Amino acid sequence: MPDYKLLTPGPLTTTETVKKEMMFDHCTWDDDYKQITQKIRKELLKLAHVSEEEYTAVLMQGSGTFGVESVIGSSVGDQEKILVCANGAYGERMAEIAQKMGKNTVVYRENYDRIPDAAKVAEMLKEDPEITHVGIIHSETTSGILNDIAAVGKAVKAAGKTFIVDAMSSFAGVDIDVPGIGIDFLVSSANKCVQGVPGFSYIICRRTALAACEGKSRSLSLDLYDQWVTMEKDGKWRFTSPTHTVLAFAKALEELQEEGGIQARAKRYLENNRELIRRMEAMGIRPYIDAEHQGPIITTFFYPEGKHFSFDEMYRYIKERGYAIYPGKVTDADTFRIGNIGEIYLEDIDRVCDTLEAFLKEHCQEVA
Repeated sequence: MPDYKLLTPGPLTTTETVKKEMMFDHCTWDDDYKQITQKIRKELLKLAHVSEEEYTAVLMQGSGTFGVESVIGSSVGDQEKILVCANGAYGERMAEIAQKMGKNTVVYRENYDRIPDAAKVAEMLKEDPEITHVGIIHSETTSGILNDIAAVGKAVKAAGKTFIVDAMSSFAGVDIDVPGIGIDFLVSSANKCVQGVPGFSYIICRRTALAACEGKSRSLSLDLYDQWVTMEKDGKWRFTSPTHTVLAFAKALEELQEEGGIQARAKRYLENNRELIRRMEAMGIRPYIDAEHQGPIITTFFYPEGKHFSFDEMYRYIKERGYAIYPGKVTDADTFRIGNIGEIYLEDIDRVCDTLEAFLKEHCQEVA
């Protein structure tokens, strides 16, 4: 099978050294392995700029969606109500999770190219005092927009509500002041900006908010509180953990620090993103999101005007030359997406843009 790099928002291209960590088979009961889990939890708190006295980290088997579901199912009680801010597919997914669980749910929707308005959130909280929790996506990879979680968080905390942030594709790639913003639960995943591989999600939890979860979950495996109680003792997961993924993630955390921490990684991602947009605009390909709200993780582009081609045709051409990109996910326009996180550098961005330019010249018919 030909090798290629992933220009996607995760899973993403990892280093050879991270991959190599997965060659070792580890026992879940082993003290060395449990210590690795505990070290990961401590390192995540450092990345979130939080103290161990106020916050804790819980690892949860499964994809990022499992982590989101564990937070909603464990924190929103039967007599409580959640407001979900949705401006893309992942906000809609958060709302669907809450609704399928039978949670009292209200959804504030914005167009995919607009961020949720903090003033509107404040107004909704004032008008509906039954709302106890507010959930939002930080980097909404449906479009590539970066939502203003600081402004929304200010409104949420002013109203005394619990704030849930899905920072799946942004944590460790964008610096997030978790306590300063007032986040009670932040959810991310092993295969995102830390640059590990799929297998578990993790939740940065305010201890008081997590303590309030006791007895609320109607799920055994996704009970965030019970997972924390077990993990807090000595680092053991309640049920079988993805050992190979955990070892890879521990290595990925080391490599994040070797690169210079979040600040250095965020700089690389941003430079990748700016070069990508510059090169695409030179080809007459416009981004879907305006510059003010465009995030550094993934960018949605309109199809170039006057060109006729199928995404599958373009995808195959680019993949055969070493890169995998993403189809569009917005429904009101013909778009495609290119991510720039993972083990991706400026030379990769220029190479994929050169490839796309060649494709447009060789294969695209001009539309009269």
